[in-house]
Amino acid sequence: MGKLFSTKQVAEYLGVNEKMVYTMIAEKGLPASKATGKWLFPKHLVDQWIEAHTVNLSGAAGPVPHAEELLIIAGSNDPLLEQAIGVFNGTHEDSLAVFGNLGSLGGIRALKQDLCHVASSHLMQEDGKDYNFGILEKHMSPAPAVVNLCRRKQGLIVAAGNPKGINSTADLGRKGIRVTNRKLGTGTRQLFDMELKNAGIKGTGLEGYENEVQSHMDAALEVLHGRANAAPGIQPAAERLGLEFVPWRWERYDLLIRKERFFDKPVQRFLGMLGEDAFRRLAAGYKGYDVSASGKMVFAGQEKTDTNKTQTREEMK
Repeated sequence: MGKLFSTKQVAEYLGVNEKMVYTMIAEKGLPASKATGKWLFPKHLVDQWIEAHTVNLSGAAGPVPHAEELLIIAGSNDPLLEQAIGVFNGTHEDSLAVFGNLGSLGGIRALKQDLCHVASSHLMQEDGKDYNFGILEKHMSPAPAVVNLCRRKQGLIVAAGNPKGINSTADLGRKGIRVTNRKLGTGTRQLFDMELKNAGIKGTGLEGYENEVQSHMDAALEVLHGRANAAPGIQPAAERLGLEFVPWRWERYDLLIRKERFFDKPVQRFLGMLGEDAFRRLAAGYKGYDVSASGKMVFAGQEKTDTNKTQTREEMK
């Protein structure tokens, strides 16, 4: 186990007083454990929390490795995206698409550093009415192009038959309920923490809250194998493993692309594939996906893309 801070030590580490630490646990999601009767703070989780709340992301460290037919996608994971990459690689033998699972915030950071061609993200804005544009306005100039990959249904993944009777987020506060979590910087973790706050539940008080997994399928597997009674995730992951699902909301899952790379051949090939029947058949195999706007541009303040609006190469620059 890594280093554990006491309340006094973490207060000194963060440069705040001890009373503020308790506020940060309750309202800001500062990672903490009370297994010994006293608050303990794993240093590596505190460092991750600080990174996830960084206001100014670091500047460019790139560029993307040069290869005309290479497509690097990084950010939030999704089973449909992973299958689409497989179809792309099988269809275009002279191209190669690869994916790095970094979470939404990690994908945006990689895009800003020019370490990938495309970032996948579903970071909800504070008003809950839009996705991605708020953080892009703060951290990327010029802003990248935003193209929808799909809409997905987010919620709680629970065991087949729902033996614990979990019908809402509030039910997670009952005794005997164990959860699993997603990593800081992911859109699903952000949404989970918001849902817990709205239900009046402190995440740090939940058994298993500190158990973080890398992907939606990893979260679903924790439930399948009985290591958790519930996990935040998307309905298609639950469907794949024959699990039950308690819905929260539909969310928009987008691809973010630097405008100077928008017309690169592999990028255009991949975006073009999103409007084809082969991609739609992939999504049709599971509940919880909506691909009606897949491959279409998304603009700030619009819930749905205006399908009549197109942009020329010169407008994209």
